[in-house]
Amino acid sequence: MESGMERLIEIMAKLRDPESGCPWDVEQDFRSIAPYTIEEAYEVAEAIDCGDFEALRDELGDLLLQVVFHAQMAREAQRFGMGDVIASICQKLVRRHPHVFGDAVVEDADAQTRAWEDHKAREWRAAGGAPGALAGVALGMPALLRAAKLQRRAARAGFAWEGAGQIFTKLREEVGEVQVELEHDERERAIDELGDVLFVAAGLVRELGGDPEDTLRVTNARFVRRFEAMEAELAAASRAFADLSSDEQWALWRRAKQTVSRDEFPAR
Repeated sequence: MESGMERLIEIMAKLRDPESGCPWDVEQDFRSIAPYTIEEAYEVAEAIDCGDFEALRDELGDLLLQVVFHAQMAREAQRFGMGDVIASICQKLVRRHPHVFGDAVVEDADAQTRAWEDHKAREWRAAGGAPGALAGVALGMPALLRAAKLQRRAARAGFAWEGAGQIFTKLREEVGEVQVELEHDERERAIDELGDVLFVAAGLVRELGGDPEDTLRVTNARFVRRFEAMEAELAAASRAFADLSSDEQWALWRRAKQTVSRDEFPAR
């Protein structure tokens, strides 16, 4: 495996060679490559969702390439190289797992999660970072994923809803505020209130033991399958959505829901 990593690093360096490399690879920088890095991470998640291990192998390779690409650009800028990246994560894993590499005791996975966050907080303080409970939650994360992480951090600091019932009450309140703004034709304010609805809904999913990002990903996949079922039925009848009345469209949707059940997309 080590020789394979070395070969990948060599290939990336060759692609970035200003004289003999690939023009596209040569002209890239950290900012231009970042969106591809995010995209590859999502494709890894999609392969996992589909249970496709052949695709997972390939997508993990693509994601690894992104890491090597960034490390190569950093090496060219004389900042760090792939070896430094690997050394850094090895040190971090050992440092944050004293119950494995030391004599600390951790009772269960939840305790380890708390210990991990405590280690991160101490590292932030040692580096002169902000000591706040929400410090270090990356702005670049998907908004729903970030909402859940912010809420977890706030809860660990002692600021949390008191159970699903209280959250649901808050959710109804936020939906009511959206309705008020719509009744006054205040669309921008309604959109702002809908942000509160999404944030509270993420909290309810989390309180019930789910992950908001995964929950919405499953819902998206279910919607795609059901929409495709509707398209197939329409194609068989040589019709289009525009040919249907509103009642006919919703009847078609109800049939699609029966065709594609929730059991095909279990909650996590």
